[in-house]
Amino acid sequence: MAPLLAATGSARAADPVFPPGGRIGMTPLVGLVPAKAFTGFETEDQSVKVLIAELPAAAYGEVMNAFKTNPAIPAGVKPESLETSAGTAYYTAETSKNTSGVFRHYSMILSGGTFSGLVEIQVPENATRIYSDDAVRQMLASATIRKEVPIAEQLALMPFKVDSLGDFKNVRALGATGALLLADGDETAGFELAPFMVIGLMPSTPTQPDDRARFAEQAARAIPGMHSGRITMSEPVRIDGMAGYETRIDATSGRDDTPVTLVQWLRFGGQGSLRIIGSAPRDQWEKAFPRFRAVRDGVEPR
Repeated sequence: MAPLLAATGSARAADPVFPPGGRIGMTPLVGLVPAKAFTGFETEDQSVKVLIAELPAAAYGEVMNAFKTNPAIPAGVKPESLETSAGTAYYTAETSKNTSGVFRHYSMILSGGTFSGLVEIQVPENATRIYSDDAVRQMLASATIRKEVPIAEQLALMPFKVDSLGDFKNVRALGATGALLLADGDETAGFELAPFMVIGLMPSTPTQPDDRARFAEQAARAIPGMHSGRITMSEPVRIDGMAGYETRIDATSGRDDTPVTLVQWLRFGGQGSLRIIGSAPRDQWEKAFPRFRAVRDGVEPR
């Protein structure tokens, strides 16, 4: 019985760990736990850091092509290929120095299909006996991808509560930004081809009520991915009993300059502003807008 229990415990210890909300996981080395201030892992004294990020899908192909055409890059850093459960990854290891001292730096990129995964590891010189090149390589090789992150896990990361998801097909936390994406489309075809929403917090808020109109219009004109935007309406509203602003825009968006209509709601209060953006192809706007409004009315601060 004892050997069986030992084997079971060993198998469990080797299970990959996914940082909360993340699609990239791995089996962390001893002493590494999920980080609190970023997506990844760190030691208790925060000296060893494993940062995990998602990049556009094309990033992996660019690195792979560079590796094949120029396998030796400047400064004597030699890229290496590494087999993971997600397929072939590419990584580098080098010794660097900054204001805190000498450390080993590792960088790996792997393909997640619709995205690329980036892993950056920093190990101070005094920790390299435990976190050696071989040990770090073993951890990198354990990297794996999960296609879906449980919705409850993603919602728990948000600085706000969402009571209604508007029947959207895809729900995704946008990295460590504290923003939430709700979409009918996906990354492969492009989110702009179907209705989608982004909910997040802006760190600033107008100090005077007279500044709200200007603040709302500036925020609307800065919506990422929007091209040729024209504001068609911008006026004050009450959202859940609080002062807010609604702005509508006709624009084009995405790779193919899809004609879309967008709405931006800002709800003012506290140290920042709650920002809710809804976008739909212009011919789907009438059906999408009630869904946007239902989601908006179910968003509450924590």
